[in-house]
Amino acid sequence: MKSSTADETNDVTMTNEDRAAYSAPALEKGLDILEALAVSPEPMTARQIAEQLGRSKNEIFRMVFVLVERGYLHRDPATDRLSLSNRLFELGMRTPRSRTLVEVALPAMERFANAIGHATHLVVVSRGQTVVIANVAPPWTAFNFFLQPGYGNAATEAISGQTIIAFQPEDRRKAMIEESLALLSGNSSFARLDEEIDAIAKAGSVVAPSHFLVGVIDICAPILDKSGRAIASVVVPCIQHRERAEDYEQIRAALVERCAEISAGLG
Repeated sequence: MKSSTADETNDVTMTNEDRAAYSAPALEKGLDILEALAVSPEPMTARQIAEQLGRSKNEIFRMVFVLVERGYLHRDPATDRLSLSNRLFELGMRTPRSRTLVEVALPAMERFANAIGHATHLVVVSRGQTVVIANVAPPWTAFNFFLQPGYGNAATEAISGQTIIAFQPEDRRKAMIEESLALLSGNSSFARLDEEIDAIAKAGSVVAPSHFLVGVIDICAPILDKSGRAIASVVVPCIQHRERAEDYEQIRAALVERCAEISAGLG
């Protein structure tokens, strides 16, 4: 048996015996539970999780208890069903890259939101889903559509997600579309989605009715890195007011400028 050194854990030639020595069954069970809930379309009971993972009910119950106590899972007291909390999202937001993006974007988003009178959201894509990582709303407006941090949908279903996918290399775009479609139960057309996303890439930004709400126009533009790949998008859900006509193209042009400002600030 080889000695247990830090370097050996990175050795791709490790034997099965080595892997067994480094295994952590309890940790693996906990990760299995988190991953099962992450891809489940609805909350699950501990019994359902045990059946899906092929584990005994007792070992799953013990792991679930710890994960609920540590805040990684939320248990519905009425149904006893379990779902992921925002704990993992909060941990991810503590990473230097996430903080840098938010720290650079928020000042520009605040100025923009105050100028146009609509809430503004910073969105990324993770594992096929959009995730709102920051938002701002002007304090002087009576009505706004506001998405909470952590909220998300399948990336191909959301304009913010489609905008991020549009500005990717071809192979990465295909992978992101497939990853997102795997989360949906319907039979969405890959060709149709690719055509819609291609139109966003050619336009550079998008103004379109919300895919989810009547009376809301989504305006979205990408935040690009130095290679031209989108690392995030900023979306403005504009509520249509009876007594106020909006110039959506003017808002779009201003948003593109703000996103370019954020991109430049990221270095």
